[in-house]
Amino acid sequence: MHFNAYGGNGAALAAALVNATDFSPGAVEAMLTEHRLVRTVVTAEQAEELRVWVGRLSPVFGERDQDTQIKLINDLLDVTASKPYVSAHDGREPHLHFFDPSADVVSRAKDTTAGGLAMAMSFAGGHRLGRCDRDGCEIVFVDTSRNGRRRFCSPACANRVNVAAHRARGLAR
Repeated sequence: MHFNAYGGNGAALAAALVNATDFSPGAVEAMLTEHRLVRTVVTAEQAEELRVWVGRLSPVFGERDQDTQIKLINDLLDVTASKPYVSAHDGREPHLHFFDPSADVVSRAKDTTAGGLAMAMSFAGGHRLGRCDRDGCEIVFVDTSRNGRRRFCSPACANRVNVAAHRARGLAR
């Protein structure tokens, strides 16, 4: 499934922020750049603002109750200045923006993540905003698989669960 139409870099940036362990300015700048934001220079205070924002993003991933998930996303949208519009700047194909291009980097990141999660929820279903099913793993992901049934953050976590289940079956005999 091509997920760009369903949240694109905003949903992916939200997942990356939730999974981040390093909120130093350099690490945050690299993450914002990787997810195609422009003018990504951040101060230590701005990096901390984004770390706090993660507390609002995180509960959206893996929430199984659709009404709760919708409320969480609407709460995110309520605190942003997100106003979608189409842009084709810098030689890029037309795409949606969720922020005022002159806004500061924190506002742009918040608007992008809230808008991306709203798009993912609206066009692909909230189940695509997942949290790893392996006990003890808190990694979140945007499920871009064809069938939308991804349960684990990585093959390594899936293998651990499957090996443990296999061993448990062997002991039960």
